[in-house]
Amino acid sequence: MKKIKILFVGVGGQGILLATRVLAEAALKDGVPVVASEVHGMAQRGGVVEANVLLGGYRSPLIAEGEADILVSFEPVEALRALNRCHEKSIIITSTSPLEPFTVKSGLASYPEIEPALSRIRDSFAKLVAYDAAALAREAGTAKAVNIALLGTLMATDMVPVSSQTVRETLARLVKAKFREANLKAFELGWQQWVAQR
Repeated sequence: MKKIKILFVGVGGQGILLATRVLAEAALKDGVPVVASEVHGMAQRGGVVEANVLLGGYRSPLIAEGEADILVSFEPVEALRALNRCHEKSIIITSTSPLEPFTVKSGLASYPEIEPALSRIRDSFAKLVAYDAAALAREAGTAKAVNIALLGTLMATDMVPVSSQTVRETLARLVKAKFREANLKAFELGWQQWVAQR
């Protein structure tokens, strides 16, 4: 069985925990050993949130420096902060839509330029898929589906030892009925981003 370590990073309120729950429950349904853990910063205030999902038979619930096979970032600066957890063969999936922290909004700091950072990632890691996941979520019908668009991209990599159909079914079961169609569409649009940027 394929073993893989996936690190999800972002800020509070972006739906990281739902995305990881969908993946972990789908893994269990497919009989794939899964260990997951979450680290919450000041999540209610837009603080850092990360989740570790280890598939295929790991014991430790944490991903150490240089161990993440795939990094899924819901915010570009959070991707930069987590790069030390990746290795040269890692795949980096990130939204390019920034969520400016209070310090930037109040003029106390400036937000870094994204394109030079993405260029550095392209040069340092096996693969980068970067797109405006917020715009994609809105296209799907709900601005809150950034998490599911990125989950769709992750599943399209073909590196996750869980059936994408099981992930879709788990997603449909876990989200409220009124958001089901938009979330499934966001998943498909995210999937297409991997195909388009392959």
